[in-house]
Amino acid sequence: MKARVHVMLKSGVLDPQGEAVRHALGSLGFEGVNGVRQGKVIELDLADGTDEATVTEMCEKLLANTVIESYSVEMA
Repeated sequence: MKARVHVMLKSGVLDPQGEAVRHALGSLGFEGVNGVRQGKVIELDLADGTDEATVTEMCEKLLANTVIESYSVEMA
């Protein structure tokens, strides 16, 4: 069983990496990019029977800083 966790900074939290990417895209001639938000994807290979509640607990305790980040979980 696999799970994919998407972690992004919450709205209103400054994203210096995203801003650096936006600036670099402009320097490379890509016009019209008004904003970039950068996040991360964490793929977990889980034992059969692991439920979404367990993955959510992992996110709350380690995988996401819930003060400044939001996350979503996909189970496959």
